[in-house]
Amino acid sequence: MSGSSVVPVVTRKNAESHDTGQSGGAVRISGVSPQHTPATKIWFGKVSNEPGFRSLPHHHGEAETGGYVLKGHGRIYFGENYAEFVDMTEGDFVFVPPHMPHVEVNMSTTDELVWMTCRTPDNIVINLEDVPDETLIGYARK
Repeated sequence: MSGSSVVPVVTRKNAESHDTGQSGGAVRISGVSPQHTPATKIWFGKVSNEPGFRSLPHHHGEAETGGYVLKGHGRIYFGENYAEFVDMTEGDFVFVPPHMPHVEVNMSTTDELVWMTCRTPDNIVINLEDVPDETLIGYARK
């Protein structure tokens, strides 16, 4: 094996970075990001919502976002007064365009929701004014 100055960087389980943008009940940890790896154009991490929890309304600025549901039933509210939504379950992918205000919700009151999320160029999180739970059609905390 030859010596190389460029090598793969592994982030081990339970060593992920919590030093990244957050929004309410959506907890983000990064496995690959500018915060703790040589990455400069990608953020890749895990987002989890405890049963019945949701994010604050937010958007990701210029970042394009790709998500994959590992476990659970997620819903993303968007549009005027967050009146529109899409549902996702295990195995579903989702794309969220830049600058789109949305709320990420765990629709289960008993099971955790876990997403894998990839964003370019970084995990930009711009929190917006919160809305009452009742605004979100079909959502209940417990």
